[in-house]
Amino acid sequence: MSKIVLSIFFMTLCIYLMFFDFFIWLTNYTFAACLLNLSMVITIINGPNLNLLGLREKGIYGDQSFEDYLKLLREKFSGVQINYFQSNHEGELIDKIHEIGFSGEGIVLNAGAFTHTSVALADAIAAIKSPVVEVHISNVFKRESFRHHSFISPVCFGSISGFGLDSYRLAIQSLLKD
Repeated sequence: MSKIVLSIFFMTLCIYLMFFDFFIWLTNYTFAACLLNLSMVITIINGPNLNLLGLREKGIYGDQSFEDYLKLLREKFSGVQINYFQSNHEGELIDKIHEIGFSGEGIVLNAGAFTHTSVALADAIAAIKSPVVEVHISNVFKRESFRHHSFISPVCFGSISGFGLDSYRLAIQSLLKD
């Protein structure tokens, strides 16, 4: 009798696992992650000079470090895994976008000055699957005219600028609504 019960148990388990695998495949993980309360993964990527937030040009960028603000973001979005990467080097930013651009639910990108100069960064964004939200702390349209053009905006999911560090929060919220 116990062999029959064990056989039924294992058959039920196998059917459940097959259904679960099919469900994950069918819903492309993001929807399944929401239903199953699995952690979504969003990566924030900051470009050149953003490692100096809180120290440089406080009138434009404020006096809070990004690391301090990141702690607040992680508390606010406790159900989301927020990863963070910063580099002053264009190639490292491109490598990171390639590395994570096919697996996470989204990227929040502040490319800094590369926004206005990098076709290569735009090509990297266009090549990946994950949506990218372009972020700027300052309102770039109130600044020098060369900052008014973005090579990355046309290939991004959206663009947010001018809300200080809160631009990152708005970007994360936009990715969670998609």
